Amino acid sequence: MRFVDEAIISVKAGKGGNGCVSFRREKFIPRGGPDGGDGGDGGSIILRAEPRLLSLYDFRILRHYEAQNGQGGMGSQRYGRKGEDLILNLPVGTLVFEQSPEGEHLLTDLAEPGDEFLVARGGRGGKGNEHFKTSTMRAPRFAQPGEPGEERNLRLELKMLADAGIIGLPNAGKSTFISRISAARPKIAPYPFTTLTPNLGVVIDEYDPDRRMIVADIPGLIEGASEGQGLGHRFLKHVERTRFLIHILSIEDVDIEGNPWAGFDLVNDELNAFDEELGTRRQLQVINKIDLRTPEEVEILRTRAAADGREIFFMSAQEGEGLEALLAAMWQLRDEVEAHAPLLHFQEMQVEDEEFPDIEVVYTRETD
Repeated sequence: MRFVDEAIISVKAGKGGNGCVSFRREKFIPRGGPDGGDGGDGGSIILRAEPRLLSLYDFRILRHYEAQNGQGGMGSQRYGRKGEDLILNLPVGTLVFEQSPEGEHLLTDLAEPGDEFLVARGGRGGKGNEHFKTSTMRAPRFAQPGEPGEERNLRLELKMLADAGIIGLPNAGKSTFISRISAARPKIAPYPFTTLTPNLGVVIDEYDPDRRMIVADIPGLIEGASEGQGLGHRFLKHVERTRFLIHILSIEDVDIEGNPWAGFDLVNDELNAFDEELGTRRQLQVINKIDLRTPEEVEILRTRAAADGREIFFMSAQEGEGLEALLAAMWQLRDEVEAHAPLLHFQEMQVEDEEFPDIEVVYTRETD
């Protein structure tokens, strides 16, 4: 199942049932008068945030949704049945925009599990002719028609919610890192842009199984990402919904004799250009693939980082070197950020992949 973070759909609430024109007809009761019942209201369409869903894939397949119409009124003052509401379950973190000829505007942000939003109200049922009886109109031969339900064209945009966002230049080893700290199995290959869609993983504290951390592997960012280069806007929007960042730079992209931190600065400049708040978000900076350089070269970088006042973690995600220290720092930063800026956590999902296929990008595993 593909991860899909945007979809365009149309919704149409149910039409209200028509009121009934009827007159009472019983033996020995001449001129019984009007007794037409009201029509039922049309069903509404409600959007609900469902934590088990992590993709808008289904809304790419089925794009049109209609709620049930209300039933028409009947004689003997019998009212029509109300149309059933249609509930559309969306992933937590979905932004809902209404599209119109004048442009689009935000309707709601489904940021918490169970959040609901009535996006299209059902039409009101029409009144039966019994309501229009007066002293001067004792036999009204008309009733009120049901009102049409609301119709809207919507654009759904999913921004993933995670504790930590893993960012960096292409081929920095982000996918390898998330595969080592969780059970996520993203595509890993020795060339840039192997990650074309974000991946989620769940890290479980080996000392406290109830303590969990959601991490998101964001596809590689390049220069100009804030202007849309390399699909930058699609990827940067996911960074907005993370508590803190794990900024990974491959040692292959480090110039030991020049400015070794240029790769960090490039990506941070793009974050700041896209959203100034992102530029100030706390992050852990990591040099990966240290197994590709000699111990002497790595030590030079450690000394340079200390002299420049930078706290940088050095690791080899492939070999596992330095992972333990980085994970400890991630847990500590998560707790610090959570205390000041609480953000949604995904609920525990005890489901089978076959039953909820969209769940395939979420995995849990105790860390080694």
